[in-house]
Amino acid sequence: MRASGILLPISSLPGAYGIGGFSKEAYEFVDWLVKCGQKYWQILPLGPTGYGDSPYQAFSTFAGNPYFISLETLYEQGLITEEELEAQKRPENNAYIDYGELFQNRRTALKAAYGRFEKSEEFKRFCEDNAIWLNDYALYRTLKDKTGGLAWYDWEHKYKFRNSSTMKRLFREYADDIGFYCFLEYEFDRQWKALKSYANERGIRIIGDLPIYVSMDSADAWSSPKLFKYDKDLVPKCVAGCPPDYFSPTGQLWGNPVYNWRYHKKTGYAWWIERLKRSFELYDVLRLDHFRGFASYYEIPFGAETAINGEWVKGPGMDLFNTVKEHLGNVPVIAEDLGMLTEDVFELIADSGYPGMKVLEFAFGSGSDNLYLPHNHIKNSIVYTGTHDNETLMGWLGSADENCRRHVRDYLGRSGCDDGTAAEALIRTALASTADTCIIPMQDHLRLGNEARLNTPATLGDNWKWRMAAGSCTDEMAENIRSITQLYGR
Repeated sequence: MRASGILLPISSLPGAYGIGGFSKEAYEFVDWLVKCGQKYWQILPLGPTGYGDSPYQAFSTFAGNPYFISLETLYEQGLITEEELEAQKRPENNAYIDYGELFQNRRTALKAAYGRFEKSEEFKRFCEDNAIWLNDYALYRTLKDKTGGLAWYDWEHKYKFRNSSTMKRLFREYADDIGFYCFLEYEFDRQWKALKSYANERGIRIIGDLPIYVSMDSADAWSSPKLFKYDKDLVPKCVAGCPPDYFSPTGQLWGNPVYNWRYHKKTGYAWWIERLKRSFELYDVLRLDHFRGFASYYEIPFGAETAINGEWVKGPGMDLFNTVKEHLGNVPVIAEDLGMLTEDVFELIADSGYPGMKVLEFAFGSGSDNLYLPHNHIKNSIVYTGTHDNETLMGWLGSADENCRRHVRDYLGRSGCDDGTAAEALIRTALASTADTCIIPMQDHLRLGNEARLNTPATLGDNWKWRMAAGSCTDEMAENIRSITQLYGR
């Protein structure tokens, strides 16, 4: 069935508290999506962000970001006071997230809420149901606090190597600190699932995003070392990345530990089954990031300064996805199949049956056989104008070379149009595509330039910060989006 939706991270929602979250603005955005005639809200990973503030480098693949917890909801529950709520307010017109300020100040309100929280039976059930990941995560975060924020691989030997008697002692000694992190996960889970239910009841499905790798500084990399290619000192033998490409001439050195796929296979991919099971508790549809890494992945010697001298290694392929199907059934997955694609990747996409991605910003400036050009799209795919890693549509049109700009205008049959008109025509072209699903980033609907770009790959310090201005979601825009959505049968 043809459908469409909008890509907007939770963090980019407007609101009074410095970052988007599960507040009234999120519910208002759902209502606005309904007015627009959309069926999907695509978001980015919901994990607790660490170094670089990237949702793709989270402290846990299972946990949620406490910054998204609605402070207003905590106030309504009597867990924080009006004064504590007011102290967290920031200017409404703040277009960018200040993660440093959040790190310094948000904890004050969350700690106050935990101090008033009474551990209900529902809370205890949540902790029991999620013990497989929650206990290790809460202890990991507690130890990071106690060590001044050090990464786990810089901890004392007994902490780094999880000495059994030491771990038991820590769970007793730091029970209250661990309880704080369990409370944050409980409140995150409760608030997010309430928002998701609200969306589902109104016909909006949530497309989530699962990074293929976990962060090196994460509870996962610390608590389950057998999952990864480490040496006896728990130092990675190699790390993840990708070779030189469109985004970077020296490749991308992500630094994530790569998987010991032999061990995963031996365990029946148990960790992956749990990871995906958790994901489908949180989302209706799941985008698997860097899908090509399941066919073959690029690993780089640990300590290398660039990604140039890496090598491709065979991944688990269909063995993993057949196992997933046995345990979870035919779960709805989107394969993020961008980047350097080889025959084994095409085979894996075909064998899995998962829809791949078609990005219009990759379509122009080459020949008519470019797979991203709309006339080459297939039904079983998702078309985007751009993704969170791309320039905005307006920014891309403004920075493209003359050959690419001419190709866009010739393809659209609008040789004399300005960038705004071209952007509108590209959105219409995406919606008109034969692809079953079309997702448009919110920045493109708003015709924003690169001041609203979310991420520039292979860079640090200025990403993941953009927020949508309050009042951006107008009835006039909703009517326009609804009209073209209906026009193209979505």
